[in-house]
Amino acid sequence: MLAFFIILVIINYMIKNNPIGLVDSGIGGLTVVKESQKQLPNEQLIYIGDTARMPYGPRSEKEVIDYTFQMAHYLVNEQNIKMLVIACNTATARALSQLREQLCIPVIGVIQPGAEAAVSISQNKKIGLIATQGTVESQVYNEKMLAIDNNVQITSQAEPEFVTLVENNLYQSDEAREVIAHHLSAFKEANIDTLILGCTHFPLLTPFIQEAVGSDVTLVDSGAKTVAVMKQYLDELDIHSEVKHNHSDDIYNTTGDKLKFKTIASSWLARNHELDVRHLNIVGDHLEEEK
Repeated sequence: MLAFFIILVIINYMIKNNPIGLVDSGIGGLTVVKESQKQLPNEQLIYIGDTARMPYGPRSEKEVIDYTFQMAHYLVNEQNIKMLVIACNTATARALSQLREQLCIPVIGVIQPGAEAAVSISQNKKIGLIATQGTVESQVYNEKMLAIDNNVQITSQAEPEFVTLVENNLYQSDEAREVIAHHLSAFKEANIDTLILGCTHFPLLTPFIQEAVGSDVTLVDSGAKTVAVMKQYLDELDIHSEVKHNHSDDIYNTTGDKLKFKTIASSWLARNHELDVRHLNIVGDHLEEEK
């Protein structure tokens, strides 16, 4: 009996100190990474951005599910993660339920936390949503918000061009300001008081988005709200890391251009050490680290 108890203690200790995995179609999920680094200083994070196959928004449901599963399986099988965060709204809409059924670790998406926050914040019950085509068409945000309060009015708009601006490192450019101002002008007529940034790429565009919709509209960053859920799972399962990582050993993987990814990630995350960025090869139906 004592030996069994000792084994359980050892297993629990090993699980506690395993990393947390995060996946996204590109660099957008780094907004979740940045918030996680602030709120979870002792946890090691391992990130995959599938930049070779982004954007996910216009892709078929099967493609999004397949690609998300490939990233998840790599993190589970090769990196022994203790928790998976789908830091992508499109992938959350398409693959969250299936991953929860198949994986034996907690799987967290970014949509429910964002929907709950928006409904609780809105005073006039008029909520805007900007997201990818896939997320808007899935109607998942609408379903989640209406389940909380069936009186809310939702104005949704797909903004694939915003994703491209971020992935091309143009998120601080005059071009980005002009595009965003033009695209979001319709929200002023909708009289929204809350706008959900329903794509994890969009927080990088926050200054221009806020400028376009006006200071009286509250922006909801779904990814940032997700970190609170991550903390809740860590608390309830008692799997907070007992090793202080300080995020110097976080690992960033990309299926695309490693230098481009590193340039944007280094700028956005503003870490005081060089990021460990690695390239993953897409080999058939799985991912492999480049040797």
